[in-house]
Amino acid sequence: MLTTNGLSGLLDALDASPWGATTGRRREAAARRPLYTAEQRRRRDATPWTLVQGVLAPVQFAVFLVSLGLVLNFLATGDGLAVATASIVVKTLLLYTIMVTGCVWEKVVFGRFLFAPAFFWEDVFSMLVLALHTAYLAALLTGFGDASGQMLLALAAYAAYLINALQFVLKLRSARLDEARAERGGLAA
Repeated sequence: MLTTNGLSGLLDALDASPWGATTGRRREAAARRPLYTAEQRRRRDATPWTLVQGVLAPVQFAVFLVSLGLVLNFLATGDGLAVATASIVVKTLLLYTIMVTGCVWEKVVFGRFLFAPAFFWEDVFSMLVLALHTAYLAALLTGFGDASGQMLLALAAYAAYLINALQFVLKLRSARLDEARAERGGLAA
């Protein structure tokens, strides 16, 4: 039989969320932990996968913007189906590439391929982004739905991608703020 403390301990062990309050519990340590430990920051800065992610992310975003314009043009005019479709496929292939390389990066920096506590919610939402992009490819390959329906599915995938990209931008900003705080703390000490 589990006691209250035993159940809480079990939940803490199973809870991959970095924020205990999201599950209705409060962690004892009230202070916010920095995104990276000193060792994780060292690994992040040393791995070439950081540069790969830093190059792929803006390339993917540029392809997203072009593709979004092409999809919206098709939906508005009915013209340009082939080029809009090709742009979505290219965007999806870039997404798969950045996801695979991101998993390798996460393994090098945090010791796990996905769902490291520092990037838990970003990874969770990334799964939705992948699912929607993959659903578009499946619809395209199987001929499920008409072209407009497929383009609307692509727009749903793009909306999820945009939210996920914002999550990562906010996470990068948080990491930079953590590092600035650490530098100020180091100077004061």
